[in-house]
Amino acid sequence: MSTTASPVQENTHRRALKGGMAALVGTSIEWYDFYIYATAAAIIFPKVFFPADLDPALATLASFGTYAVAFFMRPLGGIIFGHIGDRIGRKPALTITLVLMGIATTLVGLLPGYAQIGIWGPILLILFRMLQGLAVGGEWGGASLMAVESAPSKWKTFYGGFTQVGNPLGALMATGAFWALSMLGEDALLSWGWRIPFLFSIVLILVGFWVRYRVEETPVFEAKVEGQEQSTPLLFALKNNWSPILLGFCIIAMSSGGYVIATTFVQSYADSPEIGLDPTIILGALTIASLVEMLVTLPLAALGDKIGAKWVMYGGIIGSFLVIMPLVLSIQAKNVAMIWLFVILIRVTLSGAWAPLSTLMAQMFRPQSRYTSMSLSYGLGAAVWGGLSPAIASLLLVVTDGNFWSVVAFFGLLTVVAWIGVRFAPQHSDTAPVTGSFNARTDTTAIGTKH
Repeated sequence: MSTTASPVQENTHRRALKGGMAALVGTSIEWYDFYIYATAAAIIFPKVFFPADLDPALATLASFGTYAVAFFMRPLGGIIFGHIGDRIGRKPALTITLVLMGIATTLVGLLPGYAQIGIWGPILLILFRMLQGLAVGGEWGGASLMAVESAPSKWKTFYGGFTQVGNPLGALMATGAFWALSMLGEDALLSWGWRIPFLFSIVLILVGFWVRYRVEETPVFEAKVEGQEQSTPLLFALKNNWSPILLGFCIIAMSSGGYVIATTFVQSYADSPEIGLDPTIILGALTIASLVEMLVTLPLAALGDKIGAKWVMYGGIIGSFLVIMPLVLSIQAKNVAMIWLFVILIRVTLSGAWAPLSTLMAQMFRPQSRYTSMSLSYGLGAAVWGGLSPAIASLLLVVTDGNFWSVVAFFGLLTVVAWIGVRFAPQHSDTAPVTGSFNARTDTTAIGTKH
């Protein structure tokens, strides 16, 4: 038995802007929380939450291990909040993820170090990081749908870009905070300064909660999902969407794995004893790079509406691989000016692989189980590519006696995988006639059919 879904009304720019801003504010806060942990994992946690006599390389590897835990919680977060978002609505799911992230981040800021509570320090750190992973796992997919499903058909990539701006804006606030605090000196930063960005999260969460409370539900959910007879979102996703889920998993190789290597791991490499750069150099470069990335994200997203999101993705994926090589050389040469140049440039190319991602992945799935499918695909990709990439890169350095070109080769593998995902990604329209096709066409399916 099937029911007929209501047609999706042509969305207005006013409604799209409200949805886009709600996505932007929420994702900025959640990525801020996520990146202050990433920054601290690279330069603070190895010295605070692990024994002082532990080899620095092993301490860094262990710290990145706690960082990776969140990535493996993302698929579970995508399933939990995807179910809520596909059954109850995008808005309530996003509100819960925001609050959960804020609580977890604040608790990290209050956590005593290894010197005070011993092994319980890293254990609790892992627990709070798991909560962060759950929140982010449900956040990105829902925020993307809030923006994309509220946008006019010819502006979807542009408004989807609002969600993507949240990443560099959150990174800008995170690295900017640590850059400013690093001016206090290493002793102050390690003893109490690093806690300030974590505790400040509670203020941002209150702002984000107020913004999201006022936003409307998406038109696509109201017209094609709400009140319709449907199966369990996860079961529908696994039965009908397994192919685009796998392709989305591949796409994330660059925007998650490549991004982590070009930012967090490069930061750790520059700060390592082999290179020995002053942390303020790379933190300053990353802060300015985040600002530049934030400024170019929406123009690149708008370009996706003109020439196609896939073409922008191709340019970003290939361009990032071409830039990672001179970035490594500039770090090894300790050339500060060139480090700043290529850190900024790689964030621009990575933005090409990031700016259209919300819309590209949202349109890979039909409305029913879209939140679950999209979040599961993104979460699995982030878990494998983003979660394991720092550890794999660290291991490659150990195995090759510090030869960073092995990491560049791994970056090349991520480039190939991401290109394949984009090449074969299907795209569907929310306003096209109903059809049962699962090929790469601009169509959609009846969602009232029982499965």
